[in-house]
Amino acid sequence: MKKNLISRLLIISQKVLKWGFISAGLIFVLLCVIAFTTIPYHIYHRLATYSLPGKLPPTAIVMLSGAGIPSESGLIRAYYTAALYSKHPEAWVIIAAPGDTSMAESDPKKIARELILRGVDENRILFEAQGKNTRGQAMNLAVKQGGAFKSSYLILVSSPEHMTRAIKTFNRAGFSWVSGLPAFENSLSGDLSFDDKELKGNRFAPPIGEKMQFRYQFWNHIKYEIIIIREYFALLVYKIKGWI
Repeated sequence: MKKNLISRLLIISQKVLKWGFISAGLIFVLLCVIAFTTIPYHIYHRLATYSLPGKLPPTAIVMLSGAGIPSESGLIRAYYTAALYSKHPEAWVIIAAPGDTSMAESDPKKIARELILRGVDENRILFEAQGKNTRGQAMNLAVKQGGAFKSSYLILVSSPEHMTRAIKTFNRAGFSWVSGLPAFENSLSGDLSFDDKELKGNRFAPPIGEKMQFRYQFWNHIKYEIIIIREYFALLVYKIKGWI
């Protein structure tokens, strides 16, 4: 009996692994096919534009922490935060990044120096350095300054894919008036096509100089797909936890 049970379990596990690998392969092929379309960009863009800022001046601009300074996400969020502040210099700038604000080399302090270099008045900078994720940051800001920010107009600055989750999280924490400025990257405006013959090299290799979709778009869309999958998983977790 035990041998029959073990043999059956082995057969079942082999079938599960077989169909698991087949399914994974089919999903990979499907993602590659979709990457040749504009679907990934549109989903990415929809996550980013859940609630864009209006014309009214914000009470506070909240820069949600990226990966610190220097980092790609940290610097681009600082850039957008400072640019938005230049239009609304009366607004508070809140740096939501975990760290010890008594230490000059902590992440919040380094972000503050970057913002000051970009023209933000240091007297208009506040810190939310206790929250470890978006939920924690929203809850802490909800009680900051006696809860004054909950009924004020806030603009969040974060990565594009994070905007939907961030705004919904702040709404769930009791903020009634929140929008988001997505920190989009800008591509080069110059013409990146080239003549393969001019650059010489192996003449038997297929020409790629004019194939922008293969050189850039396909790979960018693969990256978007990974970001989108991760973000929708995060949205699911936040929904289950009751944070959005």
